[in-house]
Amino acid sequence: MSNVPGPQSLARQPAGELRPKDAGRRVRLQGWVGRRRDLGELIFLTVRDRSGTVQVLFDRLRCPLEAVAGASEARSEDVVDIEGEVALRGEGRGNAEQATGEIEVIATRVAFLARSDTPPFQVEDRTNAAEDLRLEYRYLDLRRPAMLRNFVLRDEIVFRVRKILHEKGFLEVETPMLTRSTPEGARDFLVPSRVHPGQFYALPQSPQIFKQILMVAGFERYFQIARCFRDEDLRADRQPEFTQIDIEMSFPTEEDVFAVVEALLADAFAAAGIACEPPFPRLTHSEALELYGTDRPDLRFGLPLVRLDGVARGTGFAPFDKALAGRGGAVRGLRVPGGAAFSRKKLDELTEEAKRFGAGGLLWIKRAEGEITSPAKKHLSPEALSAVIDAAGVEEGDLLLIVADREKAASAALGALRLRAARELDLLDETRYRFCWVTDFPLLEWDDAAGRWFATHHPFTSPREEDLGRLEDDPGTVRARAYDVVLNGTELGGGSIRIHRADVQRRVFQSLGISEDEAREKFGFLLDALRFGAPPHGGIALGVDRICMLAAGASSIRDVIAFPKTTSGTDLMSRAPSAVSGEQLRELGIAVLPPGKS
Repeated sequence: MSNVPGPQSLARQPAGELRPKDAGRRVRLQGWVGRRRDLGELIFLTVRDRSGTVQVLFDRLRCPLEAVAGASEARSEDVVDIEGEVALRGEGRGNAEQATGEIEVIATRVAFLARSDTPPFQVEDRTNAAEDLRLEYRYLDLRRPAMLRNFVLRDEIVFRVRKILHEKGFLEVETPMLTRSTPEGARDFLVPSRVHPGQFYALPQSPQIFKQILMVAGFERYFQIARCFRDEDLRADRQPEFTQIDIEMSFPTEEDVFAVVEALLADAFAAAGIACEPPFPRLTHSEALELYGTDRPDLRFGLPLVRLDGVARGTGFAPFDKALAGRGGAVRGLRVPGGAAFSRKKLDELTEEAKRFGAGGLLWIKRAEGEITSPAKKHLSPEALSAVIDAAGVEEGDLLLIVADREKAASAALGALRLRAARELDLLDETRYRFCWVTDFPLLEWDDAAGRWFATHHPFTSPREEDLGRLEDDPGTVRARAYDVVLNGTELGGGSIRIHRADVQRRVFQSLGISEDEAREKFGFLLDALRFGAPPHGGIALGVDRICMLAAGASSIRDVIAFPKTTSGTDLMSRAPSAVSGEQLRELGIAVLPPGKS
């Protein structure tokens, strides 16, 4: 055994690139030990590096004793330097599941470049290690071949994005990471200024204002692979810091933006062998809610929602009457083919899911073996029940789920139940990729708790020209020139044609309850820029993490982010966030209050 690397005259060979054509070559491998098998006369090691894995054989009858002794001491995740000769494995000894499975390296020397403690979990694709443990030892988790493949794919996707945008005339421009706080939406991450005591920078939630100013500056086509930060609750597809493909264009129509994005996504997903053919289907926001109950529709399967207001009205059934008596009430249904076989326990679970999405309850009707069963059967006349069934197109063996509530709650609940039903019926084909655009979002949304209008996207989104006259008198009916691109029920990104006229921007601010003084304080530099010949402009921001997650077939964006946070915003490996010293706080003029104090 030697702890000294071999002669530098023999160049390092990527382990995963060896093939039968290399038989007879002398090679040098440097990588990590995977597994060791000691069969007495023969010792086998698997050696792994970024390129892949190869089997190394130490034969006690042919290999120097020093090398055999070293191999017998090798442990999982030791870093080794090995020399040997490539040989064919021979008939019946190959491994068809491994790229290097037809060959092995007959070792003549081994040196240890670094020894490893026993890892807390096996560094293999199939691991039962809890995610928290994997995140704590992230450097080990990232050694797993499946994780490495995710990041090779991510690199290829980002490379393709840069290439295609460069070819289409976009300039890559970096915008500030330290900017001013403009709290309109998610909370900002604040950074105290040492040289300006009591004042703070904010980390950007997006480069929105800066990219608009680049359009005013005449750059015409901008993009950036931008790091963004939002202090908001986390989930599987959300992190406090994330990466987006930020795009802005001057003089565009919506179709111009769509064409660029469709070409970009087609090329990006092709890196994973996934075909998507532009143009993507278009749905208006109202169509998406009407058919699927969500503005992020999954188009891999049917199961459209049905409107039952007409047949529900005047039935005397209290839940229907109550919903339709109020403003904005609705009775909506979802026909589940074959759902009559669902058990009562399953129906109770569906009811609880509907309630989690804001519905007051769930009514079900089954049609099976020529009989109609439903808790509402004794409250609805046979004629009314028949009318509801016919309106929903219920056939033998079907289940009808009905929510009578406010329109928004009914849509949200049935949209969630549609996905649940698709899972129960095995309709979610993971090999299908169905993109779509959702357009014509409402410009503003009313918040009952705050008692005011909020921007559905952001306050710089342009209203549709034909709706502009209703902005002051009927703002809820004003449509935005906004659009989202959706894949299999996941929003990949959103954008809009922006406001480029100072007078329109001022009117939108007024509708949002932002006074002239407040607008000047928060957005004065943008308002000033709009006074100096701002071109019509628009763009989009696409989530790199979500794109890579779907392309890789991962279940969480944490699997395509090198060092992600947990759902509580903690980095388990580096133990961030952490306390800082009193001296650092004094230098910044900051005092930390005990928990619960204000």
